[in-house]
Amino acid sequence: MRYYPQLLVTAQFLLIIAIVVLSIRQFHLNIVGVVCIVAGLWLGSKAVRHHPKHNFNIVPELKEGCQLVTQGPYRYIRHPMYSAVMLLTGGIALCGNSHTLWLLWLLLWGVLFLKAHREERLWLQHDTCYATYKEQTAYFIPYLF
Repeated sequence: MRYYPQLLVTAQFLLIIAIVVLSIRQFHLNIVGVVCIVAGLWLGSKAVRHHPKHNFNIVPELKEGCQLVTQGPYRYIRHPMYSAVMLLTGGIALCGNSHTLWLLWLLLWGVLFLKAHREERLWLQHDTCYATYKEQTAYFIPYLF
């Protein structure tokens, strides 16, 4: 599947755009939703801050010369940027509160899971330290998953 990585990125962005656009019509302030939005922005900014620019790739592929990041939120979560996106869009879905938004959010979760799974397979082939790192950290949510 040569175009699989690009397909995942396209699906991710289309789902994020759909969640944002559909929530605008029926957006109601919800304290839990706002907390999730703020937490997602905070976690995302921390993840970006600790992630070297030469490593960053939105497509689930490893760049040449990439190095494993284990500082900041990466100490606890292997995919904090995806966790941030899930928190942010989950908060938006809470404030929009419709079945359609929740369905789109679940589809987005599935796409991000597929991206993370692909990245992990590539890291296991690329860096022997990744297996140990994987055992010591959570996938998306510290101490749970």
